[in-house]
Amino acid sequence: MPVPLPGLFDYLPPSDGVGLGPGTRVVVPFGQRQAVGVVMAVAGSSDVPSGRLLPVKRALDAGEPLLDGPLLDLLTWCARYYKHAPGEVVMNALPPPLRLARHVVPEAPVQYRLTAEGRERLGQPPGRASAQWQLLDLLREGPADPGAMRRWRGDWSRIASRVVEHGWVAEEARAQPVLDAQAGPELTAEQQSALAALRAGLTGFRCHLLDGITGSGKTEIYLRLIEEVVRSGRQVLVLVPEIGLTPQLVERFRRRLGLQPALSHSGLSDGERVETWAAARRGEARLLIGTRSALFLPLPRPGLIIMDESHDASFKQQEGFRFSARDVAIKRAALLEVPIVLGTATPSLETLHNAASGKYGWIRLRQRATGAPEPAWSLVDLRQQITQGGLASTTLERIGAALERGEQVLVFLNRRGYAPVLLCHDCGWHGTCQRCDSNMTWHRAGRTLICHHCERRQPVPRVCPDCRADALQGAGAGTEQLERLLGRHFPGFPCYRFDRDQTRRKGAFERLYQEVRRGAPGILVGTQMLAKGHHFEGITLVVIVNLDQALYSADFRAMERMGQLMTQVAGRAGRAGRAGQVVLQTHHPDHPLLARLLRDGYEAFAMELLEERRLTGLPPFTHQAMLRAEAVGREPVLEFLHQARAAFSGDSTGVYGPLPALMERRGGRFRWYLLAQDASRARLQRNLDRWLTKVRSLPGVRRVRWSVDIDPQEA
Repeated sequence: MPVPLPGLFDYLPPSDGVGLGPGTRVVVPFGQRQAVGVVMAVAGSSDVPSGRLLPVKRALDAGEPLLDGPLLDLLTWCARYYKHAPGEVVMNALPPPLRLARHVVPEAPVQYRLTAEGRERLGQPPGRASAQWQLLDLLREGPADPGAMRRWRGDWSRIASRVVEHGWVAEEARAQPVLDAQAGPELTAEQQSALAALRAGLTGFRCHLLDGITGSGKTEIYLRLIEEVVRSGRQVLVLVPEIGLTPQLVERFRRRLGLQPALSHSGLSDGERVETWAAARRGEARLLIGTRSALFLPLPRPGLIIMDESHDASFKQQEGFRFSARDVAIKRAALLEVPIVLGTATPSLETLHNAASGKYGWIRLRQRATGAPEPAWSLVDLRQQITQGGLASTTLERIGAALERGEQVLVFLNRRGYAPVLLCHDCGWHGTCQRCDSNMTWHRAGRTLICHHCERRQPVPRVCPDCRADALQGAGAGTEQLERLLGRHFPGFPCYRFDRDQTRRKGAFERLYQEVRRGAPGILVGTQMLAKGHHFEGITLVVIVNLDQALYSADFRAMERMGQLMTQVAGRAGRAGRAGQVVLQTHHPDHPLLARLLRDGYEAFAMELLEERRLTGLPPFTHQAMLRAEAVGREPVLEFLHQARAAFSGDSTGVYGPLPALMERRGGRFRWYLLAQDASRARLQRNLDRWLTKVRSLPGVRRVRWSVDIDPQEA
């Protein structure tokens, strides 16, 4: 049942005697209402007294199971491993419309084909049935689907019914599109070796890390694997971290394979998502591309799972059902007995550890597919420098020189808005969020202060609210300020801003992307959405405005993420024929880990971080879980967590806290947590199961909102 409770619910079979199997949608009485549930198992007896058992009201979908055995096994594993309510986990495998009884699974798409009798009728005059004759003429060149018929005439279905009755037109299942793959570029020796290794493992489960530097041609290897698997009649699931990556991938896959991929992500309408789900379940969607939620699509004919940019933090769900899409994808591949490819230029430390220990296959690509060298780094020491919008004068000179050469420049700043703080120069007042421990970002274009954590908004005051002085000014720079500054500094060149504010509307990102792809000299200003797999041939210079905050962060994962982000952003430069340059501005040019990254590359940098993790007993050498709690006041949170810690009893598992979240107050709620850590994953799981049984009955449990986060990625 779709409720936040830890168990399953027992019911009797429906009174009509219809047999129900696991995976079937049913309507059952639940409290004072009727609700949709999914049958998980059928048993001969129940622990619930027979007098309290109620029968299922009715089966949906004619009693046909919608979720198959391997998918139910995966969902059961997820609920058990991530300690989440099984009903909420299972509902993730159904598109939103199918969580309601009134919606049904869409029927298989049909097409209309002209029969021999219809061709004979076409040879005769139209007569009085001119509309029917026109429809036959429409089908003269080949079959048409309802969409094409609708474009022809609004009342097409009435006319189609008549010609089908006459036998002139056949209504039949839509033909599967034929794979029409185009020849790809010649592979490098490294690519050939990588492809051969992956092809050898296309039968049975195996996890492969495809560890290729930016521009090394990982996507071409994906395409050749996909072509082989699809030709064999099997399905391929490609997972990407963000919606913004899907348009260019879809277009590239469509052009190269002659096959339209089916899409699944939150940017689609409910109707579009249920159509994709149904096509996947019928096996008609042979190539599926989606974000982490696509992981639970039905795959009756599975052949391969690919996870692009597998290191990306957005593959971890941070609210509700907190799962790691990377780990669940590997588990699903194992249950389906198919290979999975984790593609990235910057593997997570967990993935790197598994590859180094031999648990995953490790395939390296260390040369760019075009033969171009990796971009060259140069540091700009910001100490004792005057900057404009965060940019040093030498950096501006480098940007101008690149533009004059007819090249494109990417200026990266992972901070949207005009300025991160609006402050009073006279008294020091600054705009803070009343609901979060955070400053509000100044968005100058809309004269608004916005909290980027809870989305609270308020107008920009005309004068200082404290001292009434007309002395308000921004501190620091955001992408909006950089766009204005660079537009003034280089008025003859276009400046494109890529951030969530600018690309919020549907299709906005694709329009900007296509504008840049034309190759005219210009400047791209953007946040991390530009760091993920985009291919802009005209970019030769990348400027990283500032990433210093990661060097001394309280989060032990900050250095890993900084190295990934720097490497990914730098990889946008010099992807075509021209040499690439990367300018990194920093106040800490002598930081040893920064020097290691720039000198020896990401792998050496990551291996040094892994050794630090080993020495300090941090993941992946230990395993963690968090018991998170939040409430409007701090006192009930601390009371509950102290009670929870006192209730813990587990051999060799350490429990630490209560500790405040890195941002203690967010959205008007105080957030604290307990951290459980153990060198043994199995032992941690056993101890958590015993502990959570006690936690659910604690006196303070109803005064807080609490959750469990397994393998947490943020504090």
